[in-house]
Amino acid sequence: MVRTKILVTGGAGFIGGNFVQYMVKKYEHYQIYHLDALTYAGDLTKHRDSEKKENYHFIKADITDRNLIFSTFKNEKFTHVVHFAAESHVDRSIADPEIFVRTNVLGTQVLLDVAKQYGVKKFIHVSTDEVYGELDFDTSSFFTEDTPLKPNSPYSASKASSDLLVRAYFETYGLPINITRCSNNYGPFQFPEKLIPLTILRVLNNEKVPVFGHGQNIRDWLHVLDHCAAIDLILHQGANGEVYNIGGHNERTNIEVIKTIINFLGKSEELIEFVPDRLGHDKRYAIDPSKLERLGWKPTYTFDTGIVQTIDWYQDNKWWWVKKRK
Repeated sequence: MVRTKILVTGGAGFIGGNFVQYMVKKYEHYQIYHLDALTYAGDLTKHRDSEKKENYHFIKADITDRNLIFSTFKNEKFTHVVHFAAESHVDRSIADPEIFVRTNVLGTQVLLDVAKQYGVKKFIHVSTDEVYGELDFDTSSFFTEDTPLKPNSPYSASKASSDLLVRAYFETYGLPINITRCSNNYGPFQFPEKLIPLTILRVLNNEKVPVFGHGQNIRDWLHVLDHCAAIDLILHQGANGEVYNIGGHNERTNIEVIKTIINFLGKSEELIEFVPDRLGHDKRYAIDPSKLERLGWKPTYTFDTGIVQTIDWYQDNKWWWVKKRK
């Protein structure tokens, strides 16, 4: 009997790291390998409990290193790939698009090639709702899996490009794939440059919280553990070749999110500092996850419960984030 050996790329990052922890705990009979280049946003300290488990393994590698990736597959014979590894910070992509193309597009191609050669049973490509572009402020409109791709930032353009490569490997070679597109994630172990942890840590330290424009841009927030459960379901029950949107039904303006955190921590809204808007800043994202819900998934966290859990986690885990702040 072939053992299930799942390779998780980007497992030292935020979402990938939470997924590794989730899988190691839930599936003791699976061997969970995660691969990461350990760039600025990746670290292994989040896995200090998982490291005690016999089904946890780490491989340091860059997904663009074709020779190393192929030799690793040859040695390990992975049965499944869940591909999180990506450069993901929009502001960094505006400043330096090249690394986003290299990692997100060329790195994905390397993984597709090796998965095809070694006959993986499932290749899940974790993408983003940002590939769809933006919605207006009409709250009756949502992204579906059939929404045309219209990315507006170098980051989202690189993810859309990799999505199309993944689709092409299914259509051309029959590689068993799924593409998932999620809304904004939040929760434990998120790098402090992102909106929610940045706000929490600045407020805790009585520092100004920067807000782009007027803070009216809207995002749909998804707790990272709900995201992990969705990918778990798709890994086991997703129909080959299908795209699944993963959304949390938790739309909030950026200024609402920031004020929620400030008020929960009992601080003054005078900490808010409005700054010039981001280039190409999308107005609104909102996902219709009906297709995934028909498969059997529903989010367990509302934003109100999830944000409290997240604030508490950052307050209780200073050991993890204190050295990661700029």
